[in-house]
Amino acid sequence: MSSRAMPSFWQEPFRELEDIWDRMERMFDPGWSTTRAGGMWQPLVDVAETEDAYEFEVELPGVNREDVSVEVRDHELWITGEMRERERSGVMHRQTRRTGSFSYRSSLPAGVDSQNVEAKLDNGVLTVRVKKSEQTKPHRVEIQ
Repeated sequence: MSSRAMPSFWQEPFRELEDIWDRMERMFDPGWSTTRAGGMWQPLVDVAETEDAYEFEVELPGVNREDVSVEVRDHELWITGEMRERERSGVMHRQTRRTGSFSYRSSLPAGVDSQNVEAKLDNGVLTVRVKKSEQTKPHRVEIQ
């Protein structure tokens, strides 16, 4: 077996991909990186439509309820907040988890009841339900 040092790529195989991703983000949108610690970032969000509502599931692991704000403004959903860095002991060798202020904004479709919004934070996932107005819900039409 050789005593030569292993190339850094083999020691951390995903580091090169992370570096490429970071450079691409800075190139396309220098003010809103999703991976740089300490800067403004956008959380990962799934959006689904059910029969009676639109559901937004936002990944916010480790965020406290009091550090998140959900608002409906001018027919847009705004989710903002801050993910605080937790205190640690020892030497940090690598940090890729996001910290700092985050923001997510989405236009709401026509036909929602912007006064009927529910938000729940459970196990690091914020679920926001924006209910559809009664007029836009599917209903059966009787044929005469």
